Formats: sequence, structure tokens, C-alpha cells
Amino acid sequence: MRAEYDFSGGVRGKYYEAYVQSSNVVVLDPDVAEIFRDSASVNEALRLLAKIAKSVTI
Repeated sequence: MRAEYDFSGGVRGKYYEAYVQSSNVVVLDPDVAEIFRDSASVNEALRLLAKIAKSVTI
């Protein structure tokens, strides 16, 4: 870290709660991540699943 960086007045975790409440990060299990390599493929699969779910009546 560079000498000119000064974090002496910083507060650890200051924005943590706000971040957790508004974060939309989803962590995939490794086996699922092998199949869905990027957000576009995940979104496409979820949209297809949602379309199928809407068309099925129980």
C-alpha cells in the first residue's frame, strides 16, 4: 500500500449493513457455476424457468 494512503480516520464496516440490505449478489455453488459461466446465461435460464412456471397450472 502506498505511503500517502491514510485510513486512520476510517470506520470499519461503516456501510456494511446498507450494502447487505441492497446487494443483489448471488453466489453459485461450484457445480452450478460450471454450467452457468456468466450472468447472461443465468438470466436466460431463470427467465425460461419463470415462463414455464407461469404456464403450468396445478
